[in-house]
Amino acid sequence: MSPTTELPQKRVLVVDDSKFVRATFAAVLKSAFPVREEADGEAAWRAIQEDSSIVLVFTDLDMPKLDGLGLLARIRGSTDARIRALPVVVISGAEQAGVKERARNAGANDFISKSADPPELLARLDNVLRVVTAAQETEPTHDRLTGTLTDSYLRTESAKRYSYALRHDAELSVMALRLDSVAEIVRTAGKDAAEQLVKRIARLVMEQVRAEDSVARTTAATFTVVAPGTSAAQMMVLAKRLQAQLAQARVTYGQHVLKVAASFGVASLRADPSSSIEDLMRLATQRLDGAAPPPKGAERLPPEIDHALQVLERDAVGLGEVSKEVVERLQRIAKAIQARRK
Repeated sequence: MSPTTELPQKRVLVVDDSKFVRATFAAVLKSAFPVREEADGEAAWRAIQEDSSIVLVFTDLDMPKLDGLGLLARIRGSTDARIRALPVVVISGAEQAGVKERARNAGANDFISKSADPPELLARLDNVLRVVTAAQETEPTHDRLTGTLTDSYLRTESAKRYSYALRHDAELSVMALRLDSVAEIVRTAGKDAAEQLVKRIARLVMEQVRAEDSVARTTAATFTVVAPGTSAAQMMVLAKRLQAQLAQARVTYGQHVLKVAASFGVASLRADPSSSIEDLMRLATQRLDGAAPPPKGAERLPPEIDHALQVLERDAVGLGEVSKEVVERLQRIAKAIQARRK
């Protein structure tokens, strides 16, 4: 069932000091739930205490009076079981590295970009409510060691994204990243050292991806990233960047210096034949060992171009008055590229 048919009397709380962001989210979410809006964390905290119909909270992090992390701390530290169990989705903008991990450690259930489209936003709403409710009776949604998603949650969440991308001919890519040196580290430095390394690598991966991307620890030493709206070429750029950063890293644990070696495999909806998200995840894993050729069209973009595109994708909602100029310049670039191909 959809949220609308299951709990028509319940409501969603949207907390953001930007009236535009609140209005945008409310316009989409009201098709599934009534929406209550608040402009700061203190007002949101009062609403949560007073209004027992609130079943999910979407909150920004950077707000006056009480920020999102402070609101999360109050929710998770509440003596009221109803409040303590509320699922919280962080509305992510262009926060500094590490903020996303702090929010997850503080108890955030999920993240959504301010520029997310309506189907993505509704899918997150439905999925978070359904999976968090099920998790209270069955299995956890997040890996105990790393804070990334569990394999089962990733598959549940990504199935809807795959279906949406397939229906709308949109991009969606999967990356499997394996830490090849973990077994050797266990032998030379012990299990605790290997676990600390895996935890640090998880932090690095989560800091490199966008709010709308999902990261799961799918085996003891493998992370899987599912990225909607991302081409094979863009995913290859991210994979190579992570691989290079890991190769250069020198992690100390006691008297040991832990060197990291990693392999990756990438699969893409547009570049690879598939009938499910599991097919793409399986293919990405096969490519870890070169068991399958890389996806077609996975030529590497220059890092500076990829970074510029990621900035535009992430901050599209916040461009405001300059959006028209950005569009015009992109159109000129597209015309120039087409002219060179003729």
